Amino acid sequence: MKNLKMKSARAAKDLSQDELAARCDVSRQTISAIEKGDYNPTIKLCIAICRALDKTLDELFWEE
Repeated sequence: MKNLKMKSARAAKDLSQDELAARCDVSRQTISAIEKGDYNPTIKLCIAICRALDKTLDELFWEE
């Protein structure tokens, strides 16, 4: 399932996939794969993404 919440939060902070990847110490391809729903990140990476985007785990990764 695509992670549009993460993509939207990244865009709201005016960050490219490259910039978010650098903040989380992963590749741009990893960020892209998460946003496309092709990759399930570890909890450690989820937390790093949330910190970089000033969001909670629920806000970015909870499925409704």
